[in-house]
Amino acid sequence: MTTVTLSHVSKRFDQLAGEQVRSVVAADDVSLRVADGEIVAIVGPSGCGKSTLLRLIAGLISPDEGAILYDNVLLDEVPLRDRGIGMVFQEGALMPHWVSERTVGFFMRLRNRQDEVPARVARISEITGIGLEKLMDRKPSQLSGGERQRVAIARALTRDPRVFLFDEPFSSLDAKLRTNARIELKRLLHEFPVTSIYVTHDQNEALALAHRIVVLRAGMIEQIGAYRTLYDNPLNLFVATFIGVPTINLFDGRVLDHHWHGVNFGPFPVRADILDDTRVIVGVRSEGFTQSPDGIAATVSESIPYFAERHQVVELEARNESWKVTLPLKPTLHPGDTICCQLEADAILFFDATTGSRIG
Repeated sequence: MTTVTLSHVSKRFDQLAGEQVRSVVAADDVSLRVADGEIVAIVGPSGCGKSTLLRLIAGLISPDEGAILYDNVLLDEVPLRDRGIGMVFQEGALMPHWVSERTVGFFMRLRNRQDEVPARVARISEITGIGLEKLMDRKPSQLSGGERQRVAIARALTRDPRVFLFDEPFSSLDAKLRTNARIELKRLLHEFPVTSIYVTHDQNEALALAHRIVVLRAGMIEQIGAYRTLYDNPLNLFVATFIGVPTINLFDGRVLDHHWHGVNFGPFPVRADILDDTRVIVGVRSEGFTQSPDGIAATVSESIPYFAERHQVVELEARNESWKVTLPLKPTLHPGDTICCQLEADAILFFDATTGSRIG
């Protein structure tokens, strides 16, 4: 295993826009340290630079500025054969004319260790419970999407990697297969504890697999932390709205006499140094509301039951504002019903409407 450090890394690409060439920033002064054996997930919207960052860490492309280090040694100074990088791409990237056994054992054959391949495959199969050895005589065209990714992961593990890099490996799988593959991978990473960086657009994957999550936007790190930290204590509006399902509710309002006043909710005390008439946005998660006869009367516009979680997410409307609340499954609510709810003061997050920064 190894420690991966990014120190003020930047990367730009030239992009043709009509007849003009513009510079696109894919990584903007990124600094990050992934500890020995740690699993870090990188999340963010499409085009924010997640895959570029992974390719920089892999040494597939070079940064324009900054440094990437493996165990405090510059990546460029580590010989290719000694980097120990196991990388799994979105589509597996298997050799189309090779059977799985040749693909999985390629690295060990190069080092005259081919006799270790059957035992390694058997161990991976035992951990995941997927019968990997049954896939060894098949070519990629004879495998399903999930099976191809399993072979790709097995190939990476047989390299005895120091660093494991995943580029949205399960994004092309359906929901059930993705859940199963996630469980299998978690077992493997527990058995083979390797420093891992996992790019994904799926928050559930990030939550299930990673010790820490990096939220990326336009090539810049917005916040790093455990999922619960990002959910409960986002540093800005972007992180607050990106993390969490359903999306956080936002209410516009202004400050008067050190209190926030909105269309439906308020007043709520704010920091004493915030001037009157300052526009402030209140963010509240869907579970931050309670039903109360003293609350705001709102009309149900939609109700979605989540039977496994034993709750329903209800969209409400009142005075040209809409918001979502999480309520018990019973009683079942229907469009047109009216309920009274109030906002819990300790569930409120305040944000500066101009900068988007969190107000403590």
